[in-house]
Amino acid sequence: MASSRSSETPATASLRVAVLGAGKMGGILLQAFLKNGLFPAGSIFATVAHEARAQSLTKQLGISVTTDNLTAARSADILLLGVKPLQVADLVRTIAPALTPDKLIISFAASVGTAAIEAAAGSDVAVVRAMPNTPAALGAGITALCRGKHVTDEQLALAQHLFSTVGRTVVVDEKHMDAVTGLSGSGPAFLYIIIEALAEAGVNVGLPRDVATLLAAQTTYGAARMVLETGAHPALLKDEVTTPAGCTVDGILELEEGGLRVTLIKAVKRATERARALANS
Repeated sequence: MASSRSSETPATASLRVAVLGAGKMGGILLQAFLKNGLFPAGSIFATVAHEARAQSLTKQLGISVTTDNLTAARSADILLLGVKPLQVADLVRTIAPALTPDKLIISFAASVGTAAIEAAAGSDVAVVRAMPNTPAALGAGITALCRGKHVTDEQLALAQHLFSTVGRTVVVDEKHMDAVTGLSGSGPAFLYIIIEALAEAGVNVGLPRDVATLLAAQTTYGAARMVLETGAHPALLKDEVTTPAGCTVDGILELEEGGLRVTLIKAVKRATERARALANS
C-alpha cells in the first residue's frame, strides 16, 4: 500500500517529534517535516553527538537540537531513532525512563528488529521499523514499514504519513525487511552502476559524456515512471519497445548472454543475506 506526500493534518498538528541521531537520513526527514508543514518548528526536536553540530543545526533549521537524548525523548510523542544499528539498544535503554505507552518509536536503523528495541525498552512500547532509501533526499524515496507487537493501526498509519513526505511507503511483514534492504535499500547503488554503464556505452559509440549521462539517467527515470504510473508489468513494457528484427532485440540478446538478469538477482540475494547476517549478529 502506498501513500502520497502529506501536508499538516490533525494527526500531526498537535504532536511533537524528536529525531534522535540526526545524521544523513535524520536530517532529510527533519527538512521534509519542515518543508511540508507536518509539525510546527517548535514541536520538532533532534539530537546529535557533538555540541558544535547541535548549535549549527539549530541555526540552520530553526528547531531545538541538543546532545541530550533523554530530554529530547521526554519532549516528544514520536521518537525516530537515526543512530547506527550497534548504538540502538544503548540509546533505547538511555531513553527508557521517558517511554510511556502512548509514545511511538520509529527506528530506521538497518537490520535492528522491533523485538530487540522492545526488549531494550523493557516495557510494552509501540515500535515501527522503517527502511527508507537515499532518493528520499529528493522526495523520491521508498520506505518499507513493519509493526512491532504493540503498534495500533492508527500508529502505523501515522508512521506512513511521516515517511510519505520523502516518497512512497509500503507496509510489509517484518520477516521481509531484510529482503527490502537488499532490494530498495541497496538498489540505488545497483542502478547507479547501470546508469554509469549505459553512459559509458554512449561514449563508446560516439556521444559526448555529458549527453550520454543525461540520456542514460533520464531514460532510467522515465522507464521507472512508466512502471509506476501505468501499472503494467515490466516485461510488457519491454515488449512494447522491442520490435521484430529491430535494434532493441539485438541489445536484449547481449544482456541475456552477459547474464545481466541473473547478476542483478544474485546482487539482491547477496545484499539480503548480508542484511540477515547483520540482524542475527
